[in-house]
Formats: sequence, structure tokens, C-alpha cells
Amino acid sequence: MAHASLTELDAQAKDLLNQYQDKSLTAKERLAIPPQEMPSQDPNKRVHNMDEVAIGYTEAQVKVEALRCLQCKNAPCIAGCPVGINIPGFIKKTAEGDFKGAVNVIKESSMLPAICGRVCPQEAQCQLPCTVGKSLKSIDKAVNIGRIERYVADWESHTDSRENPSIAPSTGKKVGVVGSGPASMTAAADLRRAGHDVVMFEALHKSGGVLVYGIPEFRLPKSIVQEELDALAGMGVTIEHNFLVGRTAKLEDLMHREGFDALFLGTGAGLPKFLNIPGENYIGVFSANEYLTRSNLMRAYERNVAGTPLYGSKKVAVFGGGNVAMDAARTALRLGAESVTVVYRRTDEEMPARREEIAHAKEEGVQFLYLHAPLRILGDENGRVQHVELITCELGEPDASGRRSPREIPGTEALHAFDTVIVAIGNASNPLIERTTKGLDVNHRGNIVVDDETCATSMPGVYAGGDIVLGAATVILAMGQGRKAAKAMNAYLAEQGDAT
Repeated sequence: MAHASLTELDAQAKDLLNQYQDKSLTAKERLAIPPQEMPSQDPNKRVHNMDEVAIGYTEAQVKVEALRCLQCKNAPCIAGCPVGINIPGFIKKTAEGDFKGAVNVIKESSMLPAICGRVCPQEAQCQLPCTVGKSLKSIDKAVNIGRIERYVADWESHTDSRENPSIAPSTGKKVGVVGSGPASMTAAADLRRAGHDVVMFEALHKSGGVLVYGIPEFRLPKSIVQEELDALAGMGVTIEHNFLVGRTAKLEDLMHREGFDALFLGTGAGLPKFLNIPGENYIGVFSANEYLTRSNLMRAYERNVAGTPLYGSKKVAVFGGGNVAMDAARTALRLGAESVTVVYRRTDEEMPARREEIAHAKEEGVQFLYLHAPLRILGDENGRVQHVELITCELGEPDASGRRSPREIPGTEALHAFDTVIVAIGNASNPLIERTTKGLDVNHRGNIVVDDETCATSMPGVYAGGDIVLGAATVILAMGQGRKAAKAMNAYLAEQGDAT
């Protein structure tokens, strides 16, 4: 698929601005404005670098895209946003060229617009109920809310106009936040704004959680995550690294010995799942978690500098069909693989990854083998992956998720030559906190059980949110829980203050 150049897209947008800007547009005229294509790197070039694939809108493009918004009175897009951003409000200001005002509207509800604008599945959230998309009978023609959000957030960063939120007078309360991913970052910001002393505990040597170790540089530059962490530090949040709660200290230690008045658990879901098929212990088999961490956090692609070895892969198989599978497949190409094949048990239609990520993967040369499932991995005499035995599937009745269940077809087994396997079928919750904490209720999946409205756990003063509660979910859903928990924690701490 050929893409127009940045110059061409900008010129087209300027022509549209001249046609539509500074006019009182009818709904029909707004619906006639074409969606703005996201400028991106050429696929043949980007597979050889880690630079961001999507370049971002130009000023003319973002204004044109904002003009497409109908400013619906019922604002269905807000209902589709897990944190309830005033979407028509910030889009209106964007159309007017008031980018600072647009950012301020977003930050009434979300502290991470540059991140959410890049990685949130808007097509399944705020853009899904968009009236423009429904009127034009295509989700692809809905207002590109995420791209607008990204532009104004980047504008704030590039113009150095960011301001830290005001901090309430000190409450004298001390709050611990376990983990430093999106749920924890959001909770920490809201707790600190309320005047509490906030200490964030991160098990790794770098903060950011899944935003840093899980999402590749070409989708989310780490400098953007660092800006958000720097903002937290600027607010007075203390971040302690190499601190593994459950080992370095238990929850009870923090609450009783270290004097924390409340805790938020946002430890994510970082325990990789495997298929439990023969051969998964061979050399050359990676969980997507490990594979992406070596690249994203340890920068394995910097061959002469990285502190971790780079496994030499030629033919890579990726098991799975979600965003993590797309990230792993596209990373493998950038790490030098000659061919990468995503093996998925269903068809393209059922694949849960974002359409944009699938399209980017295909543009870059990732191959897709649908309706196939792995049975076993075979190795050579040195214990290295040499082949994968796959079986053909067909789709049966829908399962609990609503997708049609794959059924293996006996007699269709065949060997396929691969030297590397990446298993990207999801993550579970790390059981460390559960096993070292008495009285903390978890469900059969190991996720912490919380109150739906407050995110309170079974332990007084302890709250939880994000993937440790939801399982593997989206950044914005994790942020929503972080915000909900912080609100409840602020109320809890206020009551504790009154009691004393």
C-alpha cells in the first residue's frame, strides 16, 4: 500500500483548511471532510531502525481532522473513554488552534495524553461510538481522536509549555505505590496532588512498567515515558528502584514497620504464559515478555553496546494474535530476522490486535499463517529450535469471548522450519505479593480482587488497579483504575485524619 509523503499530506490539509476554516460548518460539510492519513516512515526503511513509525500530524492536518468533529451534544465518545475525557471540548480547542487549551482539557481527566494518543485502542473505545464514523458507516472514518490527542500533547512537550499541577498543603500522610506503570503513575499523580507524601516502588532499574519493557521504541519512544516520570518527580513523588515488594519488603512491613498509611498495588501482569507443548525448553524459545524486555529495556539492538546478548534468528515464528504478538514480530524483523511468521489459530477477522498494528506488520513484511496451531517444537542435536509441528484448524462455535473457537483437523500435521519461537499468548499475574501477604484475596487467575467502585482490596488501606486486577488490559483502562483508586484513597486518608 503506497503512502503519501508528509509534504503531500500537509499540502492537501492546507488546501482543505483554506476551504473550511473560519466558516460556520454544517454537519453535512463536516462529514464531507476526508479523514487525515497519519504520516509514517517508509516500511522498507523503518524495518532497519527503531525510530517511531508514525510521524504525527502536521498542524494543518490536526486542525482539519478536528474540524470533522460534529460536537455532538450527547458526546458518545466520552462514554467510550475509560477516564471520561471531554473529547469534544479538547477537539474544539484544537480546531481553533488553542493547543494549550486542548491539553488542559485532556489533563482534567488524563495525565498521559502523549502515551494514550499512541498506544490506546481508540477504535475499540472512544472512536467506536463516534457519530461521524456511524454516519459514514465505517469505524475507519470516525474522527481520529487519538491522533489529535497525540499532536497536542507533543506540541506541549516541544514548546516546553508544560506546567506541573498544583499540590495541596501537606496532609502528613505517607502513601506507597507499588509498580510504576500507567495505573501507578496515574494514582501517584492524583495522590500527590492531594498533598500526601508519595513513594513509588519499582522492581526494575528503570521506571515505567510495561510502557518501558513491553512496548517497542518504534511505537512508544521511551523519552516520552521519561517525560511523564520526570513530571512525577517534579511534583515531589519519590521513586525507589530495585525494590521488589514481597522480597525487599512485604506489604505488612510497609504498612506497619515503614509507616505507610495506605498502599496502591499496580504491579501489572508480567508472568508470561506458555502453551505447555513439547520442546518449549529448547534454546531459541522466548516468551514475548523476555524477548521484548531484552530489546526495549536492555536495548539488544545496539549490538556493540547492549548489556544483553542478541539471539541470532533467521526464521522466526510468533505464536499469538494480539498487540504483543505484533510488537514481537515487528521487533524480530528489526533485530535482523530474515523472515517472521505470525501463527494464529483463527483468521484475520478474529485477531485481537489493533488493525493499525496488523497493517503496519504486513507493510513491513511480517507473514501471517492463519488457522494453524503449534503441537510441538523440535530441536537439533544441540538443543536449538529447528522445526515446529503445526496442525491446521477450522472455526467452530463461538467461545466465551464471542469469537469462534478453533478446532484442530486430525491428519493435517506438518513440520515447518523455524529457528526461533516467540510465545505471545498473554501474561498472568506474578504470584509473589499474593504468596507473601496474608489476607489478600485473589481470584482463580491470581488477579487481586477489588471493590468495583473504589478498587479497595480485602486489606484495609490497600488498593489495587491495572493489569494486576484486570488481567492484560489497555493503558487507559489501567489509568482509569489508578484514578478511581486514588479518589477512594484520598477519602480513606481523610477519614483516618479525622479519626485521629
